[in-house]
Amino acid sequence: MSRTTHAFAAPDLSALAKNLKRELEARVDLPGHVELLNMLTRAVGYRNYQHFKASRAAEDRLANPPVVEAEPAVDFRRVELTARCFAGTDSLVRWPGKLNQQQLALWVLWSFLPAGQEMPEKAVNEVLMRHNGFGDHVLIRRELVNMGLLSRTRDCRLYRRVEKRPPPEARELIRWVGNRQSSRN
Repeated sequence: MSRTTHAFAAPDLSALAKNLKRELEARVDLPGHVELLNMLTRAVGYRNYQHFKASRAAEDRLANPPVVEAEPAVDFRRVELTARCFAGTDSLVRWPGKLNQQQLALWVLWSFLPAGQEMPEKAVNEVLMRHNGFGDHVLIRRELVNMGLLSRTRDCRLYRRVEKRPPPEARELIRWVGNRQSSRN
């Protein structure tokens, strides 16, 4: 196991020596390793060695904030190709041939399901049939479950939308389909 090193600095060496002398004279036996660490860190103003380590770790975290990765760029070509399967409506008029387009289309259909409530199979089917122009709502329901966007009970009677953050392309497609529908109303 590797050992973490911690830099130690005493602002006044004389005060450090006096404090250590005072603590050592108060003892009958020689201090152990951890006790000596505690004495050293108390002499420079910390409660104990653990407090010193925690303060240093916090100082390091503040000095070196974690790098936040930028969100991946949206592949607008993929969004455009998948959007064609909706043909300017909020209904999936044809099932995409490519898996990555199928997954994007499923995110849009997922967005039509109500969040945070259990639904009987019949209600899920009604939502999916309303947004399905090619007549196979069972395929869509099964793929939503397979993709982990929809959960169901063992007896398949109740379904619940699984809350997840859609990937960037899915968010763009959801926005595009939503804009198309709102401009029609």
